[in-house]
Amino acid sequence: MKKTFIGQNPSVMWFLLALAVFTLAVTLLSEATGIGIISTSFVKTLGKTLCLCLVAVAMDVVWGYCGILSLGHFAFFGIGGYAIGMWLMYARTESIVLESLVGQPIPPTPQEISDAIGNQIFGVVGSSEFPAIWAFADSLVLQLLMIVLVPGLLALIFGWLAFRSRVTGVYLSILTQAMTLALALYLFQNDSGLRGNNGLSGLQNIPGFENTSQAWVSVIFFWASALALAAGYLFFAWVVSGKMGSVVKGIRDNEARVRFLGYHVESYKLFIFTITAIVAAIAGALYYPQAGIINPGEITPIASIYLAVWVAIGGRGRLYGAVIGAAFVSLLSSWFTGGGAPDIPLGFYTIQWTDWWLVLLGVSFVAVTLFFPKGIGGLFDYLVRKPS
Repeated sequence: MKKTFIGQNPSVMWFLLALAVFTLAVTLLSEATGIGIISTSFVKTLGKTLCLCLVAVAMDVVWGYCGILSLGHFAFFGIGGYAIGMWLMYARTESIVLESLVGQPIPPTPQEISDAIGNQIFGVVGSSEFPAIWAFADSLVLQLLMIVLVPGLLALIFGWLAFRSRVTGVYLSILTQAMTLALALYLFQNDSGLRGNNGLSGLQNIPGFENTSQAWVSVIFFWASALALAAGYLFFAWVVSGKMGSVVKGIRDNEARVRFLGYHVESYKLFIFTITAIVAAIAGALYYPQAGIINPGEITPIASIYLAVWVAIGGRGRLYGAVIGAAFVSLLSSWFTGGGAPDIPLGFYTIQWTDWWLVLLGVSFVAVTLFFPKGIGGLFDYLVRKPS
């Protein structure tokens, strides 16, 4: 009898079950329900962590399963954040402008309203005109489409050019990093149309939820992040299983042999690269309304390197390993850099973790690479499957 997809992949069921229990527990213990054991700020932190887990899963598929070390996937994450951030900032500013114009003896014209909104948004960079890329900022539906279309098209074009030229290995990694750096440098400019170094702010103010407490807004986004992670995990588990998964893993292990067997390697690589870029953008679109702000510094090449570190520490080639790595490192980072970890006085010097956290992360990455190449997920596999 043929087994079902879940029957062939029992880890998927266990992951979804654990995620459901975790989501329900956080909701019940949040301030929104009145219990208040988990603060609203920490619920937001957990929601953002789930988004980082989703982009880590996407990174694991493109690197751990397909063998493409992309050092640019966090750029797609940022593009998703900018796409939703444009609508959030426009809609919020529009409501403020309209409220300020209530009771005017002469009703303002649509152009005057548009100019006032533009002045509020772009006054910080010395402008009041809407750039062309803000053409659809007043439409939530169109901006949601941009979350998918812009990173998808960028990944499709970049991947097609790179893969048809058969660029592989470290050269492809350098190209993806160069793409990310070019995008970040462009966004740092004031005339980029996205407020330069100032970025987009006030994204936590969700239009339509003005009368809803931040406690409930944080829970709503936490649930949305959990559902996105569950859907993304299930989708990618399906992608990397069966015949497609075998071909993708074959490309990782021996691309020349897979090509010799008659498979169009470039098409598989392009599909994986593009679909993971889109999922990364969706994760970013959920992350930044919880963070409240996005600026070009969020998508510099170092962010994509951190993403690769998360996946390596969690365990490449294991979807749950990517989740473990992203959750473990991001929460630990919040603890160390947020002042949670106590300083260590040595007499002649005091170790302050806000300064030494990146050193600890780098040492951990080297240690995992040398002594635990399968990461935390591999250690988990060993404990579960340890022979009696």
